[in-house]
Amino acid sequence: MNPTSHTFILSIFIVFFIIIPLSSSQTIINSTCKSISRSNPNIPYTFCTTSLQAAPASQCATVRGLGMISIRLIRYNVTDTRCKIKQLLKNTKLDPYVRQCLNDCFDLFSDAIPSVKQAMKNYNNQRFDDANIQISSVMEASTTCEGGFTERAGVVSPLSKRNNDLFRLSAVALSVMRVIQNSG
Repeated sequence: MNPTSHTFILSIFIVFFIIIPLSSSQTIINSTCKSISRSNPNIPYTFCTTSLQAAPASQCATVRGLGMISIRLIRYNVTDTRCKIKQLLKNTKLDPYVRQCLNDCFDLFSDAIPSVKQAMKNYNNQRFDDANIQISSVMEASTTCEGGFTERAGVVSPLSKRNNDLFRLSAVALSVMRVIQNSG
């Protein structure tokens, strides 16, 4: 074979085994996010695609796989936010009201961890209604945590972005579950 033949064969290999599978997974992510962001104002399209594409397994995922990925992203957010709260609570100069809010958030996120784990089990067993209840409770934890800070004028939550991301990730997971239930 001459070098041109090798180049041609390599090009064919790249197209069929790398580009087409990637574009297929991107299409699933893009179409799923487009659909759910249209039906849910709490899910910006860019947030959905960026979040799901960040997970390594998303490159080969089906819609059902995207549901599990979104639940895993929730788990990572909850675990990481709980760790961040622990770090914030080490600050001895915290305002007592902020400290109390952070303690409340710590409790909420501590309770959310087993809820996310149970949601994963329920999702894997196709018990989507039960998974929905668990994810909804985690979603509520984010809004309750954030709401605690707003009860006193002038207090700014140090967890706003994390709480907002958790709320949106939960909305993505709930919407993907709805897509699966409606298609099956």
